[in-house]
Amino acid sequence: MQPGADYLVARRPRLGIVLARTDPELHLRFMETARTLGFRDALAMSQFNLLGHFVALFGRQPHKLQQADRDEGRSLLLEAARRIPNRGVKALSTSLFNLEATLFHCGLSDELPRRRHPDRADIRAAEWSRVAIEMAATMQHYLQQIDGTLLPGTVKNAELTLREFALLVAAEDTTVTCVADLKRRHVERYRQWLLERPAARGGPLHRHTVGDRLSNSVDSSAAWTSGTHDRPDRQLVFDSDFPIADEPLPRFLDDAAAAKLLAAARRDPDPFARLAIEILARTGMRRSGMLGLTIDAVVQIGSTYWLRVPVGKMHTDRYVPLHPQLKTLLDKWLLHRPEGLRSNLLFTDHGRPVNASRIEAAVRKAAQEAGLGRVTPHQLRHTLATQAINRGMSLEAIAALLGHRTLSMTRVYARIADRTVADEYFAVSEKVEALYDAPRQLPAEAEGSEMAKLRREMHRRMLGNGYCARPVEMDCHFESICESCTFFVTTIEFRPTLQRQRDDAAAKGQVAREQIFDGLLSRLDEDAS
Repeated sequence: MQPGADYLVARRPRLGIVLARTDPELHLRFMETARTLGFRDALAMSQFNLLGHFVALFGRQPHKLQQADRDEGRSLLLEAARRIPNRGVKALSTSLFNLEATLFHCGLSDELPRRRHPDRADIRAAEWSRVAIEMAATMQHYLQQIDGTLLPGTVKNAELTLREFALLVAAEDTTVTCVADLKRRHVERYRQWLLERPAARGGPLHRHTVGDRLSNSVDSSAAWTSGTHDRPDRQLVFDSDFPIADEPLPRFLDDAAAAKLLAAARRDPDPFARLAIEILARTGMRRSGMLGLTIDAVVQIGSTYWLRVPVGKMHTDRYVPLHPQLKTLLDKWLLHRPEGLRSNLLFTDHGRPVNASRIEAAVRKAAQEAGLGRVTPHQLRHTLATQAINRGMSLEAIAALLGHRTLSMTRVYARIADRTVADEYFAVSEKVEALYDAPRQLPAEAEGSEMAKLRREMHRRMLGNGYCARPVEMDCHFESICESCTFFVTTIEFRPTLQRQRDDAAAKGQVAREQIFDGLLSRLDEDAS
């Protein structure tokens, strides 16, 4: 008997029990894999029950089910759940998604589980059918040409632009049957339509979006109609049609805000949130690059550990130096990572790739805890670059760190804090102050409690040849540089001081520094015993 999807969704037969009796070895292997991925037994059994539904739906043994069968079965079950009331479409979709992960790591599927977005191919096909046949054929030919060379997101935007432009022309001018019939007035009408239409989140479209849409419409007509006779007989888009693009500076966090964000992240009980924010802040990686890290990404070259950033937006990979504290966090993460996974991704959630929204949520939560308002993961990349250039790092080194292909991409950070402008400003400001006869010093008796506290802090930070200007919230990995040196020697009379230093590191959440003093105290206790 092969029941239909409607019966399976409506009656919810417990076919997993039947499948477990007929194939106990498969059931045992499936349940062990699900437990390794972190699923509870009840959730694992509901997944195995859905596998039984696939077996009944297609009349095939579990090991003979193909990926196409599972995709079709998923669609049939979800469509039936939408038709039948009170069948829990969201819960069914979640169970099917979890089933893909367990099947992959169990060896019954070779396709890594992925999140699926609604397929609107039927809607796109219906809209293209309303466009003149010859015009649609020319535009579809162009999309096929760029599909093999450009990123999927770029191709998707080009298809959307051409489709909405062609639909607008078809609705307002039925005399146009091909691209060669397009005139200047059609581009002007499309530009006006873009300026008037609302954005998805309300308000008008951003000027960058308007420019991109105009560029993808018929601006490159000579390129996307090459090899065909169907092309406009004149240029239709001019530079004056494009809105003047803004060139804003990158949004970054100043040193105090960045220190507050890291302090809040280190208090987060979620180990992924702590590690994600540390990686983004210490390496300047993009969110997609972090999610693409593999378990062998950490390498040792000489005495330094490096992190291999996978091929990403710029189509290149690179190595970035690894901070010691970040190396410790990565080691702890790998220690608790489930063994036997078929995926070599560093970050997985129940055997599936971690969703990018989880990084967004981690940064948003840490920012709220620190009282900083809205902060995005990409701002941490801008923050690292700004911190580096303000402390004397060369543009070439920053470009290599961030994976920029040209220095023009990096040079924007030099505009944030121009030292020449600052030096000349402060040189002139002293002369301006003299105009207002501003007193240079307050009387000694005017010193308040905060000023006295600041003076004592500056005295404590006084060095042999200057001062340490590090914000209080920021860690200094040179703070214990002597204690970590192989030539450092201490004796039992310094134990109280070492204990206070260890307690201070623990109170500040400085894990690496705390471990250094723990080791020194242990050696002193062993020598004393």
